[in-house]
Amino acid sequence: MTHRHPYPHTDLQEVAHRNTTAAQLLAALTQDPLPLLPVWAHVIAALDDIETLIDEITGLRAELALIRHQRANLLAAIRATLAAHHDGDDDPLYYVRDELHAQTSGEGR
Repeated sequence: MTHRHPYPHTDLQEVAHRNTTAAQLLAALTQDPLPLLPVWAHVIAALDDIETLIDEITGLRAELALIRHQRANLLAAIRATLAAHHDGDDDPLYYVRDELHAQTSGEGR
């Protein structure tokens, strides 16, 4: 069974490209002394924020991927524990303890 993301990922490279293009166009427009120069300055500042947001989203996506991986590993350990218990294993909780140790010690399988 494949797992789908609940929302599609935005193409951050495309967003960055459009941001750069928009910033360049606005910079060209502000070359001419316009009465709207203060307005353009606000728009350019807002566009500058996009780069920071892209970096933050990229980091959050990586963190989310790691958390999903850890969750999948814990689920597998739980299933292995239940199967071991069903089979009469002497230490069925070994799988959960091992996975919790791996995740808390930074092994990050």
